[in-house]
Amino acid sequence: MRFALCPMHYALCDSYMKRTVVLNVVGLTRSLIGGQTPNLRALLSNSVNIKAITPAVTCSMQSTYLTGRPPSEHGIVGNGWYFRDLSEVLFWRQSNRLVQSEKIWHVAKRRDPSFTCANNFWWYNMATDADYAVTPRPLYCADGRKLPDCYSIPADLRDRFNREFGLFPLFQFWGPATSIVSSEWIGKAAMAVEEMYKPALNLVYLPHLDYALQKEGPDGDIEKDLAEIDALCGRLIGFFRDRGCRVVVLSEYGITAVKNAIHPNRILRDAGYLSLKVDLGREYMDFGTCRAFAVSDHQVAHIYIRKKEDIPAVKALFGKAPGVESVLDEEGKRQYGLAHERAGELVLISNSDAWFTYYYWADDAKAPDYARTVNIHAKPGYDPCELFIDPAVSFPKMKIGWTLLKKILGFRYLMDVIPLDAALVKGSHGRVTDNDDEGPLFMTTEPKFVNSQTVKAREVFELLLNHVFND
Repeated sequence: MRFALCPMHYALCDSYMKRTVVLNVVGLTRSLIGGQTPNLRALLSNSVNIKAITPAVTCSMQSTYLTGRPPSEHGIVGNGWYFRDLSEVLFWRQSNRLVQSEKIWHVAKRRDPSFTCANNFWWYNMATDADYAVTPRPLYCADGRKLPDCYSIPADLRDRFNREFGLFPLFQFWGPATSIVSSEWIGKAAMAVEEMYKPALNLVYLPHLDYALQKEGPDGDIEKDLAEIDALCGRLIGFFRDRGCRVVVLSEYGITAVKNAIHPNRILRDAGYLSLKVDLGREYMDFGTCRAFAVSDHQVAHIYIRKKEDIPAVKALFGKAPGVESVLDEEGKRQYGLAHERAGELVLISNSDAWFTYYYWADDAKAPDYARTVNIHAKPGYDPCELFIDPAVSFPKMKIGWTLLKKILGFRYLMDVIPLDAALVKGSHGRVTDNDDEGPLFMTTEPKFVNSQTVKAREVFELLLNHVFND
């Protein structure tokens, strides 16, 4: 499906724009919309399914929506990757300059120089040239404390929002205490940005449902979470429509039920490819000297291989590994739009009921010190177990309270309450779902812009431009 944009049309009405708001309800699928979601169900007749890219993860999907390009062009091959020149695996970087393709606001400003864009918590939102930005940015103190805060453009928005809405609720945004509170805070910020600036395009990230689905799975106890996100969407849709805005509701991916965790780094360790060093009795990967290692990201894992002659053997190793659906080599990466220098020499895709951990240790007693903590920047892979408190911890509230007291008193502390049991995770994403109704969704208050059953993720870019510029 193609959405043609006519240059003559824009030449005749350069000043015409329809302000558009995009609510990114992460994890929302057609199959989840029902009795608990009356506000979202009202838009279902004006909807199309989105055919996701690989990997169907936050940073990659959002970058494709905002550039109209695949990862092979915009360079965001996952939520993190191996930075070869640093010999480090880094997840959840925030600089917009990592995205190597032109963004939607660049194209829009050429069509109308008065176009403005607000980005409320979509990723890669620092060092950005979007007009207005708000994004999570904790304070990392020299004494080891991590304090809730955010980053904004213009800079004074941060102080204003923290004062009016309270500090950004970082610990309800990610971790065992995640709740609707963080999405509600983002919604308040988006409405305030609208009242102050009236941007032509307002991007709003609402992650609450994502976390519930990873913890419980799509068939689990998520009725309360569905009702909460629907109520928030209802408030936002009503607010923005009352102010004359078009409203799009979309999602990045669908989360499917999983029951198997695959440990590619342990497979590589057993085959002699990992290089480990021991610090204070704990094991850490030495990426620069590993012959091969995995960077796991939900249902996709990049395998970085130091010497080309090892590629065939590593490919054969994973070709017979249980739970691995596909092993992409150079040709496979080209077919999937993943042929970029940041990608691994091989890319694994799991079966639909499986996902990849970053675990590499053979003995939990030797797990790295960050393994049992919420530490998204230290871990060389995505860890959904950070959404849980270890059931083996006796009196967890007492332990957490004692640890927080040490924090308040200025002592060093370690909030080591995260489990190492991957079986706790009930939902995952990353591969393209077998059923389109279980994948991402595009809904709109403007039915004239949706006229097929499915659009490709790359075509969302043009759909959003149509909402702003096309009458």
